[in-house]
Amino acid sequence: MSKKIVALDIGGTNTRVALVNERFEIENVLIKPTKVGNLDLFMKSVIEVIREAVPDMSEVICIAGGVPGRVRWDGYIYALPNIHISQIPLAETLEKEFGKKTYIINDAEVAALAEANLGEYSKYKSLYFITISTGVGGALTIDGKLRSSSYEIGHTMTQYKNEIHEFEHMCSGTGLRRLADDNGLNIADAREFFTLVKNGHELANRVYRDWIRLLANFISMIQEHFQPEVFTITGGVMKSADIFWEDLVRNCPYSKLLKANAGQNAGLLGAAVYGFQMAE
Repeated sequence: MSKKIVALDIGGTNTRVALVNERFEIENVLIKPTKVGNLDLFMKSVIEVIREAVPDMSEVICIAGGVPGRVRWDGYIYALPNIHISQIPLAETLEKEFGKKTYIINDAEVAALAEANLGEYSKYKSLYFITISTGVGGALTIDGKLRSSSYEIGHTMTQYKNEIHEFEHMCSGTGLRRLADDNGLNIADAREFFTLVKNGHELANRVYRDWIRLLANFISMIQEHFQPEVFTITGGVMKSADIFWEDLVRNCPYSKLLKANAGQNAGLLGAAVYGFQMAE
């Protein structure tokens, strides 16, 4: 009998559920809006989506998934800020409901597993995955498996203009607004910021150089602590990579930077990788 994983990719907007086989082929997928602001409705909706996406669980060996928040070792979620709920016994609830062992981890860790195990980057022994969007997350893999490293790297303290800030509060996609505001530049979002940079706006370019420096220093700190063979970077800011990528690479001469390539199914496929690894 073939072995399959029920893979979950739970985000602030959508919940995606897929049945994934040992060849990491997605056999069936269902996407439904995530229920936000109410724990009971959230739990009920996840159960319903799983049941609808995978009505036959006979070949399923476990359930595995990633969520955008802090997760305890046993799959208990402390908080999902973008979903506006906390204290969520997701793994325990799904195990009781479906009779299948359930593994839940942070979504950055899931995406890192997809990068490290599937596709061209699987050739690297050690890989550090970074996502820069609303916040900043990351995870380290060695030999395709997660290693101890905080996925909450966005909360790393960094100095800017003699003040101490959380890194993501200044350098994430949304943090760019705060960085710009700190320099007297009013922007609506990261897209507007990079458009100003591209058009040669003097103040925007000054802020941009600070952002590149902060990001390069951040990567250098990770390089020094974990010595990854390669970094893969993704997230909303990568929509503007044509503007900043060469500058970032040039400012990180001791690190190998690559654009993440796991694609939109990284969450589902990485969850399947984790499920198969945990079931071994």
